Amino acid sequence: MIFVQGARVPEAPSRPAEVVGAGVLAMPLALSRMGILLGIIIILWSGLTAGFGLYLQTRCARYLERGSSSFFALSQITYPNAAIVFDAAIAIKCFGVGVSYLIIIGDLMPGVVQGFSENGGGVSFLVDRHFWVTGFMLIVIPLSFLRRLDSLKYTSVIALISIGYLVILVVAHFTKGDTMQNRGVIRLVRWESAIATLSSFPVIVFAYTCHQNMFSILNEIGNNSSFRTTSVVVSSIGVSAFIYVLVAITGYLSFGNAVLGNIVGMCKSLRNEEQPMHPSLTLPDPPSVSSTIGKAAIVILVMFSYPLQVHPCRASVDAVLKWRPQRRSESSEGSPPRDAPLLPPSKPGGSARPDSMGNTRFAAITTAIIVLSYIVAMTVASLEKVLAYVGSTGSTSISFILPGLFYYKISSPDSPHHQKLMKEDDDESEEYSDDDADRTLLGPGGLKSGPWRRRILRRASLALAIYGLIVMVTCLVTNTFFIVAH
Repeated sequence: MIFVQGARVPEAPSRPAEVVGAGVLAMPLALSRMGILLGIIIILWSGLTAGFGLYLQTRCARYLERGSSSFFALSQITYPNAAIVFDAAIAIKCFGVGVSYLIIIGDLMPGVVQGFSENGGGVSFLVDRHFWVTGFMLIVIPLSFLRRLDSLKYTSVIALISIGYLVILVVAHFTKGDTMQNRGVIRLVRWESAIATLSSFPVIVFAYTCHQNMFSILNEIGNNSSFRTTSVVVSSIGVSAFIYVLVAITGYLSFGNAVLGNIVGMCKSLRNEEQPMHPSLTLPDPPSVSSTIGKAAIVILVMFSYPLQVHPCRASVDAVLKWRPQRRSESSEGSPPRDAPLLPPSKPGGSARPDSMGNTRFAAITTAIIVLSYIVAMTVASLEKVLAYVGSTGSTSISFILPGLFYYKISSPDSPHHQKLMKEDDDESEEYSDDDADRTLLGPGGLKSGPWRRRILRRASLALAIYGLIVMVTCLVTNTFFIVAH
């Protein structure tokens, strides 16, 4: 998942760029483990459950002051001592995403060099993934130490272009049929094994995860009506699911069971397999320009996205280190303020909340995150393994468990916050137009639409939290056994 924040997020079309990201590269491999039929069902199911988690966040935000929505703010009125849980989950999630970005750079850059230079393969260090991971760290380190990330908000445009090009590249290779010669067996219904299927499931869960930044979107979006926020969630998840299914099917049908965890790394020209050796170099002709550009585009994309993962990871690690058990009546000192967006507003009159971390603490935590992610990226070459463990832990917590638990608690009929919101809805009901109310997901009146609707939503939120816990435990166990067995 690549989540690109901006100072303002007024329109839904930018959201697919925030949801779609590194996870799409491993979709064809997941299909090879599950079979086409089951794989498509799981991709769509994961999108549905992830979208429901996002929707619950939009409902939870109604109980908070406009512009102050956050997991931390919710925990203070629901589970005051649970702050360390979601902070740790966000830290794990963002750290894993950052590592996956570095692994992608190491996997793709040797191919980029060989694609742009026929002699590049003759220089050993230029095709060494460790060299490129180290080299790009020198670029992302200064960006990761920025307290304000406003200068990176325009990378959402690069994300859209890169993702669009990636989809076109994979579909074009499938249409051209230039990979059929070495294509493996195709599984339509039969899966590889139960353990293999479960080991790929968290990769799909990971691909939809953007929940750690959903509250920032809600804080910054211009129109935060129920219909508008629900439309953003539905359109974003819908477009992302379409892209995932398209890439998964075309990528898998292109390479069959021979597909690897990084589909872009496998997209090469037909000339490499069928045409004769280059007469002067006695080497295969270089990869096609189209695949080389695709790899370079993704490298640039993840390079600028890495600092966007360091930012929330740093805040969450700081919160975990400061956390102390406390009673509900006590004011929180365990986590830093989170009511400001991750990208503070830069417009006049919109002063940002100052960072609560001192310079020394800020530098120490940032350095630790960078060094640890570098070490992991240098020692772990499998993108699939990173995505699997991140999806099993951080993604399931943020996508399912936390939204479900928070909404179930805060929407209780006995909750004073729920009673206050119901009273405010009753007082302001005349201000809402019938047309807008009829378009809300819950029907006329939103939360006040009927006791049975609220009961169904509460039970569904609890079911989502339980589902997330089961997925976390099951996938962690199966991933461990699968990796040990292979």
